[in-house]
Amino acid sequence: MNISAMLLLIGCAYVVLVNGLSWLRREGLSLRLTLETVMITGLVSGLAALTGFNVHPVLFLLFLYLITMRVRLLVDAGTVLARSGRLAQAERLYQFALRLWPDETGKLVVLVNQGTALVQHERLDEAIATFHSVLEKSSQGYLGVKYESAAHYNLGVAYLRKNMEAQATVEFNAVLDTWPASEYARRAASALEQRRRKNMSAPGQEKQ
Repeated sequence: MNISAMLLLIGCAYVVLVNGLSWLRREGLSLRLTLETVMITGLVSGLAALTGFNVHPVLFLLFLYLITMRVRLLVDAGTVLARSGRLAQAERLYQFALRLWPDETGKLVVLVNQGTALVQHERLDEAIATFHSVLEKSSQGYLGVKYESAAHYNLGVAYLRKNMEAQATVEFNAVLDTWPASEYARRAASALEQRRRKNMSAPGQEKQ
């Protein structure tokens, strides 16, 4: 098989694999990723066919990944910065990711991580508004169960820190409904159990 045909095969396999994984995560198929992969594959394979330029298949696959996953990679880097306390730098990365033409799922992933960082730094009103904007679009099929669970859980945490316990309970229960087997569900169940124990012990405390 010549290099041009091999690159075309790699590009097609990449589209099928990445979109298949997105479908399994209930994120929907990404038209943006498909178009970008087709354009890049056609350009590079055409260049290889016309000029005889030898492109290593592994390097081509890595190039495809870096280009099409640019938003997710920036989000991951921003999350690392946010967790280490560097919220300003994380926010700049999130905003940069939003300027790199993400698809609908990519935009929502950025917003979920932005909201989570805001919760970590006690900017609760901003976090609540961010998660509401994300969850309003969850019914459109672009937000996978992982990020929908994360949005509900962190929204619940934000409500809990504002002493809005009824709203927090609704969000924690939403996590259990969305993805019962997830780590977020385990944390939500733990939070609900703590609330239950607190409510049960409250009358006894009043009698003392």
